[in-house]
Amino acid sequence: MATDLLDRIENRLSWYLSVLSNERPAKYLLCKLIGTEINPTTMTDTQLWIEHTALRTRFADFWREVKHSNKLGTAQQQSQPFNLLDVKLELLNRILTNCALCEWRCKVNRAEGKKGVCHSEKETRVATFFRHFGEEPPIVGRRGSGTIFFTGCTFRCVFCQNWDISQDPTAGEPVSATTLASIIHSLREEGAANINLVGGEPTPHLHTILEALTVANVNVPVLWNSNMYLTCEAMVILADVVDIWLPDFKWGNDECAVKYSRVTKYFQIVSRNHRIAHDTADMIIRHLVVPGHIKCCTKPILEWVAESCPRAIINVMGQYRPEYFVAKNPQDYPEIARRPRDEELEEAEDYAHKLGLIYLT
Repeated sequence: MATDLLDRIENRLSWYLSVLSNERPAKYLLCKLIGTEINPTTMTDTQLWIEHTALRTRFADFWREVKHSNKLGTAQQQSQPFNLLDVKLELLNRILTNCALCEWRCKVNRAEGKKGVCHSEKETRVATFFRHFGEEPPIVGRRGSGTIFFTGCTFRCVFCQNWDISQDPTAGEPVSATTLASIIHSLREEGAANINLVGGEPTPHLHTILEALTVANVNVPVLWNSNMYLTCEAMVILADVVDIWLPDFKWGNDECAVKYSRVTKYFQIVSRNHRIAHDTADMIIRHLVVPGHIKCCTKPILEWVAESCPRAIINVMGQYRPEYFVAKNPQDYPEIARRPRDEELEEAEDYAHKLGLIYLT
């Protein structure tokens, strides 16, 4: 990788790299320093959201101070009994009783075992966790990504490469928040560059993830690896704890999203969440080049990223292969029942270059 390009990438990932190297504290640790005297469990829903907004404003000022001065500032001295993470967790526990973590907004009471589109109850299950060396080189280096694979998903992609865990929410083993915090600690102690929350899809497990972060105290970058179909409420709660986003941007239009991932209002929802992510942390956007979808998906997405997320790095991924339903029934999906051709990948990369994007391949 050319020195100039490497410098530009490091500049775009400056916050993430500073946490990775222990020069600065992870955002979730900073959240714990934004204190409140009021017990979140005693507040009404309206009071909780008002308190959350006020604490987030303080957090934003504090984070800005830490980024620019590398000092913890006055908030380090606070010794109040509750903090911003506690407020976030209480909000999530209440949302779970009328679930609206993703934009399916099923409104089922998962706290009582009801299931929505993701088929997940309150219990969180992890399929596997390990140091993953196959992720993007700028975020992994020689240390590996501390990847935690959650089960279940809010999408039904017909070509899913992880279908055995994404489409089976009973796969893996149940984990408590305390166990998840121990996993986070052990991965970092083994040398992991980050904690990579992925799946399946991590969104249905946001309540357990936040509770684990209230228990954890290790300095490690939190990486959110997601399809980005979260609600605004979930994004607002999540944004303050993510040090680097690694989101997917699959489809450039809703027609393709419905046909291949079985989701509606895709572009509106995912583009909105990418904007929120772009404004709150470092970011590498993943776009999987699907065969035959350069014009309808790849180019519109690259154009949108160039205009709306100018600080983001984009990974133009050529790893598509027909899996799951496409592999089992190629006659039903002949247009995507193949690998992308070299000329398709070259066209995608050339277009990213033309738009002035910093891109990985």
